Amino acid sequence: QVQLVESGGGLVQAGGSLRLSCAASGRTFSNYAMGWFRQAPEKEREFVTAISWSGATYYADSAKGRFTISRDNAKGTVYLQMNSLKPEDTAVYYCAAAPRSSSFTTYYIKSRPYDYWGQGTQVTVST
Repeated sequence: QVQLVESGGGLVQAGGSLRLSCAASGRTFSNYAMGWFRQAPEKEREFVTAISWSGATYYADSAKGRFTISRDNAKGTVYLQMNSLKPEDTAVYYCAAAPRSSSFTTYYIKSRPYDYWGQGTQVTVST
């Protein structure tokens, strides 16, 4: 089992920044790819970004150039730095963990490989 706890959400004005954190416990953190997903009201959950066990990354088009994912394996934590926030970034943000595999492919932009999910943290961007 892997337990994931997100933090860092809140209310921010458009153009501002937030850094989300997700602390993992229970298994060897470096053996997992980590992803961030979000879900806005009345919308389906969508992929934001993911980072492999070795640091490779994928970003949704909406996140490219504004968001940065990183991980600290020693601390068992993954981060999401969000800059130039827009009202359409308003959502509950979830981190998720997927077991390591032979390669880090675009399969990891889907929710299917992620076995463990956090409880989510609310991000609200005001105009």
